[in-house]
Amino acid sequence: MKIKKNILAIAKETISTESKAIANLINFLDTDFEKAVNFILEAKGRVIVTGIGKSANIATKIVATLNSTGTPAIFMHAADAIHGDLGIVQKDDVVICISKSGNTPEVKVLVPLIKNSHNKIIAITGNTSSYLATHADFTLNTFVEQEACPNNLAPTTSTTAQLVMGDALAVALLEMRAFTSEDFAKYHPGGTLGKRLYLRVQDLVEKNEAPQVNATSNIRDVIVEISEKRLGTTAVVQNDSIVGIITDGDIRRMLKNNKDVEHLTAKDIMSKNPKTIEVNAMAIDALEVMETHNITQILAVENEKYVGVVHLHDLLKEGII
Repeated sequence: MKIKKNILAIAKETISTESKAIANLINFLDTDFEKAVNFILEAKGRVIVTGIGKSANIATKIVATLNSTGTPAIFMHAADAIHGDLGIVQKDDVVICISKSGNTPEVKVLVPLIKNSHNKIIAITGNTSSYLATHADFTLNTFVEQEACPNNLAPTTSTTAQLVMGDALAVALLEMRAFTSEDFAKYHPGGTLGKRLYLRVQDLVEKNEAPQVNATSNIRDVIVEISEKRLGTTAVVQNDSIVGIITDGDIRRMLKNNKDVEHLTAKDIMSKNPKTIEVNAMAIDALEVMETHNITQILAVENEKYVGVVHLHDLLKEGII
């Protein structure tokens, strides 16, 4: 017979158990943490992060965090390392070894091999009396009293503690390197931040048509140009200079206010002195102009000559908004 349990109560207890263990990590931070950070900062090589089982999964995440915050890192599975992958570790590399017990067979084989190559080892372990801790150069203590698992078996609280210690290490390195948002964007060019810092108006304009008519174009030609180029607008250009802009909103207002439109030309319905932006400006700057003036399109220029249109939808597609 199955016993009904309160699902929310179980979830809350899990989170409570893990949060208390994480908060307690503060009490374990000591000079070894500082020494480990300074050693990595001064190292000429990379950071090799290794582990086995669930600790290996945590190691891959720590590697990703280090790489994205300016510290070159590589994952090496502890089991694979003792079966041929130890060549990953080069002369000036620093090795971070993650293990809850610090006494697994793989760790006991791997640690001496790394020490023989004169590479420094940073241990992340919950057992400061373990083989790993006593043979490491620096030990980061991630001891937890119990796993969130009711049987105290499944790695839950312990792996969360490892992850948080790795984050603490990465953030400490980040701040010591004075790593900025611009630096972060270099490693995340496809992300929102990267695009905000690097995407330029030119990058958007070159994907679009460049609708344009001259001041004397008749209304039929204006409507065709706006429809064909599918940007909801057209520039009005005279002698390579922008003299106005016509949007699909202008067309609707013209039809509403005029019964006879055959005699009208572009200059009769265009808005003069439209907002423009240089092609080498940042895309985020184009967005700011649009938001300030409550418009959805802006004309791009190069040396005051019209080159195309940036639409709000372009910014949406790129994730700028």
